[in-house]
Amino acid sequence: MKEFDIAIIGGGPGGYVTAIKAGQMGKSVICIDNSKMLGGTCLNVGCIPSKALLNITHKYSEMTSQEHLNKYGLKCDNVTFSLDQMMSYKNQAISDLDKGIKGLFKKNKVAYISGTGSFVNQNTIEVQTSDGKIETISAKNIIIATGSVPVSLPNINIDEKRIVSSTGALSLPTVPKNMVVIGAGVIGLEMGSVWSRLGSKVTVIEYGDAVLGGSDSDISSEVQKVLTKQGMSFIMSAQVTGVDETSVHYKKDGKDLSIADVDIVLVAVGRKPNTNGLGLEKIGLQTNNKGQIEVDKHFRSSIPNVYAIGDVIQGPMLAHKASEEGVALIEILCGKSVHVNYNTIPNIVYTSPEIAIIGKTEKQLKSDNINYKVGKFNFAANSRAKAVGDTVGFVKVLVDAKTDEILGAAIINNVAGEMIHEIGVAMEFRASSEDIARVSHGHPTMSEAVKEAMLAAYDKPIHS
Repeated sequence: MKEFDIAIIGGGPGGYVTAIKAGQMGKSVICIDNSKMLGGTCLNVGCIPSKALLNITHKYSEMTSQEHLNKYGLKCDNVTFSLDQMMSYKNQAISDLDKGIKGLFKKNKVAYISGTGSFVNQNTIEVQTSDGKIETISAKNIIIATGSVPVSLPNINIDEKRIVSSTGALSLPTVPKNMVVIGAGVIGLEMGSVWSRLGSKVTVIEYGDAVLGGSDSDISSEVQKVLTKQGMSFIMSAQVTGVDETSVHYKKDGKDLSIADVDIVLVAVGRKPNTNGLGLEKIGLQTNNKGQIEVDKHFRSSIPNVYAIGDVIQGPMLAHKASEEGVALIEILCGKSVHVNYNTIPNIVYTSPEIAIIGKTEKQLKSDNINYKVGKFNFAANSRAKAVGDTVGFVKVLVDAKTDEILGAAIINNVAGEMIHEIGVAMEFRASSEDIARVSHGHPTMSEAVKEAMLAAYDKPIHS
């Protein structure tokens, strides 16, 4: 039996980052993952491959949009693409990053087993390795970081061929002529965008009345408008009732309707914690009604030496959230006093334009009876945006009406995912909108829109 200070089940952004941090802190640590490729869902069938395809198809759409080219006086004729080469590029990016993680494991003396781990008791894990062997691991502390898996709808079976999850949607062998996406969340919009750009007729069916349900209302309406202009269709407030060999059936306004001749159906209605096969019952650890492992502020479960982070516990299912929790947990185990500020964790959607949201929304502030002010600035009035022809979207900030503290923000623009972090840092230090408005921002930059939105919140913008 091999003995360690810390054993981590799961090698995704939560697990592998936790393992590296533990190694850096001088702990003997092992990471157990049921894939030969580290990085979990995010690296292998999620964040990374989707961003690779989103980037490639965005370039292709720009090269084939006559309206876009004419605006810049450019000519680009007979543009084609190789789907095989796109997939090859995506796969190479995954492989390179997997090698990078394994290199970091070696550098930080992290042991690694490719296999499926399950509890024998609260200090012991049995691992069935990928080559068919059985290994037993003993550890003082065990961390569950097994992430999440896609969920489906009743009577709809995902086969990853015609009815696919995000996993299948990332590796389609041909471009579907007619694709239906069930769910207008992050995955649905991102993968719908990829295949729409390559020529698919994409229809999104959403049960709710807004895309990106729960996000800022101005963002929801703007992104639906923009994606509709790009060629995607939306059927809102509709319930999918079934999928057969050729059609998708749904109910809207009391009527039974169908979409015929559907090549691919992407089920993107959410994800659930992945705890199956862990043997939690052997240590008396139960999940709640959402399938989550309940933990305290130090990520400790009801079993004193068993901890959990990432998608298997409460909170947003975000890779960077899991990583932050893992780092904090190791520091806590090493005697440090740290915490994760969930209010400053950004949520980013990598469509074109990108959407980035942080902190509270107007709906949440109203629910909490907090008086707030809104500062908003459109990129159409930003010099850099005008010069480069990227004027879609806006920056919107929410501040406390009394103290001027920044409470939340939303950005929609092609560089929103990079811009949001200025606001995140400001919120971490509880800055006011005036604080940020008085910081000199380089000219011309897209980030000046943040400054102007902050000006709009506490006084008046200059360029609007």
